[in-house]
Amino acid sequence: MSTAYVPQQPHHPDGPAPPEVLSVPSHASEATRLLCGGVYVDPDYRDRVIDELYLHEQRIVAPSLGFDAARVLAHALRARRQELLWSAGVIGLWTVGIPVTGGLLAGLLLPSLLLGLVPWVGGGAQQPLPHRLLAASVLRWAGRFLLAVYAVLVVAIAFGAGPGGSGSSSDSYESSGSYDTGGSGGLDDLGLPFTGAAEPWRAWLTIGVVALIAWCAAAQRDGFARAFGAELSPQRFPDAANDPAERGEGKRFARLTRRIRREQHAPLIMYDEERPFCGAGAAHDTWVLAVELRPDEEQRYRQPLGNRVILDRVRPLIEQLREPSEHAGTPVRDRLRGLEIDECVFLPVEGLTDRDQASYTPEVFERHLLRAVEEGGEKRRHFLRIRVGAWEEELGVTVYVRVHTQGRMLMLEIAPHVMPPVRQEFKRADHVAHGVRTGPVLDKIVSAATLMPGSAGRALVSLFRGAVFAWRLLTGGHGSALPEGPALSVRELAAMDTKSTFQEMDVARYLRSIQDRVGHGVRLALAEAGYETGEFVQKIVNISNGAVSINRVEGSTFAIGENSSATNGGPGPQKGASGNDGT
Repeated sequence: MSTAYVPQQPHHPDGPAPPEVLSVPSHASEATRLLCGGVYVDPDYRDRVIDELYLHEQRIVAPSLGFDAARVLAHALRARRQELLWSAGVIGLWTVGIPVTGGLLAGLLLPSLLLGLVPWVGGGAQQPLPHRLLAASVLRWAGRFLLAVYAVLVVAIAFGAGPGGSGSSSDSYESSGSYDTGGSGGLDDLGLPFTGAAEPWRAWLTIGVVALIAWCAAAQRDGFARAFGAELSPQRFPDAANDPAERGEGKRFARLTRRIRREQHAPLIMYDEERPFCGAGAAHDTWVLAVELRPDEEQRYRQPLGNRVILDRVRPLIEQLREPSEHAGTPVRDRLRGLEIDECVFLPVEGLTDRDQASYTPEVFERHLLRAVEEGGEKRRHFLRIRVGAWEEELGVTVYVRVHTQGRMLMLEIAPHVMPPVRQEFKRADHVAHGVRTGPVLDKIVSAATLMPGSAGRALVSLFRGAVFAWRLLTGGHGSALPEGPALSVRELAAMDTKSTFQEMDVARYLRSIQDRVGHGVRLALAEAGYETGEFVQKIVNISNGAVSINRVEGSTFAIGENSSATNGGPGPQKGASGNDGT
């Protein structure tokens, strides 16, 4: 009797203790594996990955939190190369087969083109527009009808229902050289272009060419399935050194992967002004708090209060979230144990003339860090970054914290971001590939037959897209263009719009824990420096066991001070609060 597989968890409470390190290298994470598989599943996603990371080489890559964008690019290029090779083979068979069969194969070309255009017309959106759905449906049924008609005619010709056949059709020729419609099944009346060459041996040759085309289409699908059973399998994927996608991509690929791996996890973040937090996910209740620094009359001595002092007081409290309960009787696997804390500096990309001018050495970062932490600048900004990679790095929660003291005021900015899970079709790719590899022979034959009708259309679309990309690569001039910040994140492109109930609960728990610790640390820093904390406490309202809300006290219940009782909030916002600054 087999047991269900639970990732990275013991099957019994008395099982072995978990490893101390919960996280895995970004190149071996489950999120990276699913994104690498997604480029084989979704051609539109693959093209956008290549456009962002390979074509637009002047763009600095977005922070890759929990995954390796360079490895995703490697598989995207490999998947495109394989697709182009198989597409060229399919078009070659069509090109050779049409004259060899005397034009008889050309009758299948139109329905194949119509069926191959259906995915392109329908679009790659999860909820296509109605007019796209209607157009795709018309093309699909028109292609199926024409395919059925030509298939019946080809089979009929193969069994003698045409000129040169062995049946009554050979006896129905009139003196003019044409054949009688009664014996030929009405082929002349249909005006088909291949009627004059409709001989049984050509029909059988057509069937053979069709079988070869179907084999090519099935082999391309089987190659995708074999990749998921080999280098993309959970067992072999962590071995990046033996990943075939990482080899043989040329000098451009080697140069770009070096840049991507230098930039994607660096604490010095070169950003675009339109999307400064690109790569972190969707903004989640961003807020800003401003309070006046009033000396506490009960304390005789006051200490200097700067941004670094406050951050150093907050950080140990955040790190305490990693500690498991002392009374835990079983190994603790809460993702907060793997909580990541670091400091990052955001710099605008404007002013650079070359992408390689952005220096990511520790010495350069330390200089920016020392200047940015206290200056409170507009473009160069310092953040304390707190991150939890949950659900095997499929769900990411990142909280950016910025503190600034200016003019006897304390400004506290908290910008939480949530990265939703990977799209469902990417996660289902393992199941689909397993079914392809282990399915019965009859099922494989039927699948190959269903792939053949649209093969010409799919192959032409693929070759056309490849030609357009090659033209853009040669004429775009991206290599000499001025550097740009990241336009998009390949991880965000692969994210779903929704999360499961368990994932929503986890997001709320992580955010509430982190925000509560941040607020508590700032309050302690104020108190220890000799400043009043009452106004600050009033503006951070604890709701639902630690949730943080700013200026949302109307109709709510809140508590002020450590030993106070809960009361109802007033009708308006508190004095001095800046309100929400949602993004």
